[in-house]
Amino acid sequence: MKKVDGHIHTPFCPHGSKDSFHEYIEKAISLQYTHLTFTEHAPLPAGFTDTTPDRDSGMAEEEVSAYFDSLDELKEKYKHQITIKSGLEVDYIEGFEKETTDFLNSWGDRLDDSILSVHFLYSQNKWDCLDFSPEVFRSMIDYCGSADTVYTNYYRTLLKSVEADLGAFKPKRIGHITLVKKFQKLYPASKPFTHEIEKILKAVAERGLELDYNGAGIIKPHCGESYPPKDIIDRAHSLGIKTVYGSDAHSANGLDQGRHTMKLK
Repeated sequence: MKKVDGHIHTPFCPHGSKDSFHEYIEKAISLQYTHLTFTEHAPLPAGFTDTTPDRDSGMAEEEVSAYFDSLDELKEKYKHQITIKSGLEVDYIEGFEKETTDFLNSWGDRLDDSILSVHFLYSQNKWDCLDFSPEVFRSMIDYCGSADTVYTNYYRTLLKSVEADLGAFKPKRIGHITLVKKFQKLYPASKPFTHEIEKILKAVAERGLELDYNGAGIIKPHCGESYPPKDIIDRAHSLGIKTVYGSDAHSANGLDQGRHTMKLK
């Protein structure tokens, strides 16, 4: 029986651990995984300035070739024990579609699998990484006026990511679609945004895309649920959308996180 983790970070992550690929893979084998996709944060698009303090949201462009070369070696080394796929987590940044497409066209022939995610939102003439910290999220609420306004902007941007033409190598899986809820216990929205999420799910279904069913939110102290939660997963399945478990691990010990409480098919 297949056991898949489709969202794993690596020692190439500038804000993660330096656990080796071998530590991730050996841990996955011990947990009886049969398939892994490593999805390191792709370089942010040319011309975009990372707003995080260390500007470490993605790999440097000059590291991408070494990243894929490392994965090619690992695929061969472990081919009799586990299936390894080469992937990236690509940021959708509104207004930088051409730059993102150019990047994907440059590297797409080395991708087996990939994820498209929204981390950065634009509002009030500035960019913010919405999941960076409670303090950043609080500041977004302060200048936007309410948590609901931040949520609205997130789901609007997420829908744009689903609908965007990013060329032949656009990622087929949409990342953690309720990431905006990472700090929900501190800064809850006043409503569930059911209508906005339904539009996103229908757009995903129409395009034959997949959803990242992400366990990281379960262990986040201010979230406490998967991205997205089970009711949204049930609705996605009713629309024929494939969902893929992702630990979103940034260390070897992060593999399998949240999985035991999730509804997996």
